[in-house]
Amino acid sequence: MLDMASISSSKLRPKTTSPTGDKDVPEVAAQEESQFYQKSNYLQVPTPNTIVTYRFNFLGHTEDRPWKLRSPCLNTHHHFAIAIGAHETAPSLGSRFRCKLARQSTSSKKGESIICLVADQTGEHLNGKRAAVSNQRILVTGGAGFLGSHLCERLVAEGHDVICLDNFFTSQKSNVVHLLGKPNFELIRHDITLPIFLEVDQIYHLACPAAPGHYQFNPIKTIKTSVLGSINMLGTAKRCGAKILLASTSEIYGDPEVHPQPESYWGNVNTIGIRSCYDEGKRVAETLFMDYHRMNKVNIRIVRIFNTYGPRMHPYDGRVVSNFIRQAITGEDITIFGEGSQTRSFCFRDDLVEGFVRMMNAPDTFVGPVNIGNPGEFTIRELAELVLQMTNSKSKLIKRPLPPDDPSRRRPDIRLAKEKLGWEPKIPLREGLQKTIDWFQSIDLNDYRPPTPNYS
Repeated sequence: MLDMASISSSKLRPKTTSPTGDKDVPEVAAQEESQFYQKSNYLQVPTPNTIVTYRFNFLGHTEDRPWKLRSPCLNTHHHFAIAIGAHETAPSLGSRFRCKLARQSTSSKKGESIICLVADQTGEHLNGKRAAVSNQRILVTGGAGFLGSHLCERLVAEGHDVICLDNFFTSQKSNVVHLLGKPNFELIRHDITLPIFLEVDQIYHLACPAAPGHYQFNPIKTIKTSVLGSINMLGTAKRCGAKILLASTSEIYGDPEVHPQPESYWGNVNTIGIRSCYDEGKRVAETLFMDYHRMNKVNIRIVRIFNTYGPRMHPYDGRVVSNFIRQAITGEDITIFGEGSQTRSFCFRDDLVEGFVRMMNAPDTFVGPVNIGNPGEFTIRELAELVLQMTNSKSKLIKRPLPPDDPSRRRPDIRLAKEKLGWEPKIPLREGLQKTIDWFQSIDLNDYRPPTPNYS
């Protein structure tokens, strides 16, 4: 990172160029510098939370990105710096400024890029102050999956350097193909049960088969992914000093006897059932995260995901939403297990990704676990009837035997997420389903196949 303390006043103050190093500006006499800085349209000093535009140029790829100045005034004088990747929605956009690049520095240790704009109206300089860098090198395991790909998409758009790690067991390369041309996105095919050495600032640990047909296909591999994968990623976080977020699951509550389920509930889980490889694997992962946090001071976050849906769900993943939509639009019978009286709560993917990001950026004093899900509760039959109505399908509902250990009720208590993260879902089920149905109708189902022989 650029150390402002090591730069002398004469180096910071250009004589025959603009403060951004442009060669096409008239020579400015020393006694007129202050007036020039004050009048320059790209050197006006914005107030905190102002949005500026940064022109990003890398390997011939150019685009303008808006960035929020988190704390632009570094001291009592009119000096400011902006860091790549600081974009977020500002409470008030205020004025927009077209800013030009003054200098950029990359730390060989951290890989942090920073652009600094210096506006001097007083003749004084940064006095050793250093701008905080907001862009991060972020690893997303399972990044080519349904949720991982949307998370990668958001992080890339925010300007972070994103590494997507996936073995493509249940995911699709097509989920991230649109990101491959981005200069701040990298895709690595790797199985996280094996060690990998990367230098990162944050880790979103999502990798694990999550649909019953997937995780039951190879239950030993599933629990290895949860346990060995978590050990490998926690080791990376410990070595790099990185923050790491675990995407845990509402399945750790099992077939709950408490409703709705708060984070304090320990669950009701069968340790030897056909779902146990996933349920117990995630419970062990949570244990590992807490032990690394207590013993090795690793900066962790734990999120418990409830049922989530949206575009890019694999049509053959066996989840109830994707099953119902695919069967409805192709005219197949819609299969309901049991009487369809069991309940679930469905959270749209955008709401869930927002919860991920808020949890990762929450104060270090709050590590979780925290429930992220939509508290709206629907029976499986109600969901099936709604899908039939919205697709105008003539498919029939047929019943099949209820699978072992299938939870009878599932609904998150999200009071903790509201209190600590200011988060709650915004998208109602009907609106989210319409977006998901539109996506299913836009794809060619022949481009997809059941990922495992156990699909049904």
